[in-house]
Amino acid sequence: MDEVLYYAGADIGGTKIKFGLYKKGVCSEGLEAKWDIPTDISDSGSHILGDIAVSLKKVCADRNIDYSLIAGIGIGVPGPADSCGVVKECVNLGWKNVDVRGEFRKISGIPVVMAGNDANVAALGEMWKGSGCGFDNLVMVTLGTGVGGGVIIDGRIHPGSTGAAGEIGHITVNPYETEMCNCKSRGCLEQYSSATGIVRLAKQMMDISGEELDAKTVIDMAKAGDESADRAVDKAMEYLGMALSNIACVTDPQVFIIGGGVSAAGEFLIKKIEKYYNMYSMNTLKNKEFKIAGLGNDAGFYGCIKMVMDNA
Repeated sequence: MDEVLYYAGADIGGTKIKFGLYKKGVCSEGLEAKWDIPTDISDSGSHILGDIAVSLKKVCADRNIDYSLIAGIGIGVPGPADSCGVVKECVNLGWKNVDVRGEFRKISGIPVVMAGNDANVAALGEMWKGSGCGFDNLVMVTLGTGVGGGVIIDGRIHPGSTGAAGEIGHITVNPYETEMCNCKSRGCLEQYSSATGIVRLAKQMMDISGEELDAKTVIDMAKAGDESADRAVDKAMEYLGMALSNIACVTDPQVFIIGGGVSAAGEFLIKKIEKYYNMYSMNTLKNKEFKIAGLGNDAGFYGCIKMVMDNA
């Protein structure tokens, strides 16, 4: 008889918590279910972990799965999580000094609980089931409202000493910037290569202000041949290529995975990033592979599952 265990992943976002439940047996394995629930950030996010446990138990009951067969759960959070599973601060959730591992183990009764930064677990998910399959050293970049990142070394997340490794959006790429980033520094990559950064550059180069404009529109204009829009996108990707060349000097990945909403532009962006990456890189590090992320919003929970499977 096939011995079966289950592993869960819960990727906590500011508006939704995305779940995956993975079945692993001697003869077969695969994703058993995926679903999401709203993120309740009221009362400083104090209901979130309880909501995860309740939802997981309900899905197991609905599918006639023995809850006691869940061997572990990985939880992704939108902030740094240290090696003990403690989140010092997560502004989007209202968390301060939350012991995710300890608290959730008490609430749920699940024996193995792990917590990781959402961008890091997304990178692990892409390595396992997405565009990073076949690689065990990679860097993932997420281009959305901000710029996030995750670093995988020898098949495992590299969280750093405080869980903040991979916060590539706050690498300084322009020391002469006068406007302040959300992190209170200036000249951060996020100010140029995020969706909001692309719009900011476009407004400067197209000499417009106060108009409704989004990154997709700017990129579509660039694709259609608008010179000012193309200069803005090109500059944004130059900053990104420069930052990734510096990251490669430290991590030497096999591949860079580009995800987030902006990555929908596909090869148009990849070609620009590759151009500037190679321009700024030393010979030994040139010509790395660049790929568009393949799992979309599922990368986080897949990475959470992989994280806990590797440690259960």
